[in-house]
Amino acid sequence: MFLTISTTGTPERPATDLGYLLHKHPDNAQTFSTSYGTAHVLYPEASDERCTAALLLEVDAVALVRRGKGKGRGGAPDAALAQYVNDRPYAASSLLAVALSAVFSSAMKGQCRAKPELPGQARPLSVEVPALPARGGADLVRSLFEPLGWAVAAEPVALDTEFPDWGDSRYVRLVLESETLTLAEALRHLYVLLPVLDDAKHYWVASDEVDKLLRAGEGWLPAHPEQKLITSRYLSRRWSLTRQAMERLELVRLAEADDSDVEEIDNAVGEETEAEPEEKPTSLAAQRRDAIIAALKASGAARVLDLGCGQGQLVQALLKDTAFTEIVGVDVSMRALTIASRRLKLDRMGERQAARVKLLQGSLAYTDKRLKGYDAAVLCEVVEHLDLPRLPALEYAVFGAARPRTVLVTTPNVEYNVRWETLPAGHSRHGDHRFEWTREEFRSWAGTVAERHGYEAEFVPVGPDDPEVGPPTQMAVFTMRTEPGSGTDSGTGAESRHHQRDEKEEKEAKAA
Repeated sequence: MFLTISTTGTPERPATDLGYLLHKHPDNAQTFSTSYGTAHVLYPEASDERCTAALLLEVDAVALVRRGKGKGRGGAPDAALAQYVNDRPYAASSLLAVALSAVFSSAMKGQCRAKPELPGQARPLSVEVPALPARGGADLVRSLFEPLGWAVAAEPVALDTEFPDWGDSRYVRLVLESETLTLAEALRHLYVLLPVLDDAKHYWVASDEVDKLLRAGEGWLPAHPEQKLITSRYLSRRWSLTRQAMERLELVRLAEADDSDVEEIDNAVGEETEAEPEEKPTSLAAQRRDAIIAALKASGAARVLDLGCGQGQLVQALLKDTAFTEIVGVDVSMRALTIASRRLKLDRMGERQAARVKLLQGSLAYTDKRLKGYDAAVLCEVVEHLDLPRLPALEYAVFGAARPRTVLVTTPNVEYNVRWETLPAGHSRHGDHRFEWTREEFRSWAGTVAERHGYEAEFVPVGPDDPEVGPPTQMAVFTMRTEPGSGTDSGTGAESRHHQRDEKEEKEAKAA
């Protein structure tokens, strides 16, 4: 990528002042390392009458692919070669904008210690970019730069000069000229509008990009006729960030119109409210996790199964407590497990912490030898997602085959639904719920399961316990019965009885 900035001067105001403004001496060729290659600054010409500074950016295509993981233009996962052979080393883009910001940061901020009077002075400027991707063509280039005081020459580049019938490419040769702008203003225009014209960025756009846009757009973006397009493209069309930026730009515009500060305009919320924000109520999901962790600790469990772990919220909470030495999340959905892995940051987790956690794909409707031998298992908001005829299979897989000492089951209390103001009468809390039990129905099911498999069941309310309709979530704590004098139910007689009963139940579950 290549960009030149030229200025003219007189003996009284020499053009070589450009070196002071850019903080780069005209007699030296300098090199700077960037995340994606090497930037060179050199002066093809430097005299009192005319001075030109050139920025040459050599892009390391391999580093770009590795850091960007193949994202962005030319990085589609099904086009491996296109990740390395593309226009990014040659056509101006966000790569060049970032290099401008890094190499000329002081100039962009309007700072010059050697000659502090220079940054505020407008001077003749000419900027040339030989190859600029312009998604929107030369007309869009003019509509972006001309309102800022530039004379614009945007010459389309032919696809192939040997075959003129093929027409023009999406690239233009850009020449900008102005007599009324400072160098800092020119650099800020380029920093924002180069990636806008390319309509792509080589890095992930996060919320801090809004601050970058507003800093670089100070003084010109709030009044720009293409403000919305610039904001949307600069923020990679992320609507939430675009909306945030547009709201802040509107505040700036209103403040300027009223000759006030933004803080004076944006004063709807009093200082006392900011200093003492109201505490948000603890969500029901967080209350469920707290109740589950308390029950697990009361049982003395160290090795825990989270059956139907979903996106890993409970696994994440369990990892924070060192009392749990092994945590296994199980889910049938690979997409959910992938999200859980990202949530837990398994790829960056330390070796000792990683040894405590494991994610497994598996269906709870089938027995799984990997699930045997654990202290406790949790079914948090799982059973209501199964069709009722499939419950016996889950029951046998957990209570009959895996047989942890403690099993925790939480499920919605349908009686409490009348307390949800936004839930229409007769509707379930979630579109995928196949049923929701009353307290009596849940206790009946849990009691039958406990009796059948040699457990005791007790019931714990989760959330506010309404005197009329009970709690929003009901939890059953199943504890394996102990045989008299043995301390466990694994004595010969008990083991034989369970084995005979489990064989029968496995056949019934498979039939179901």
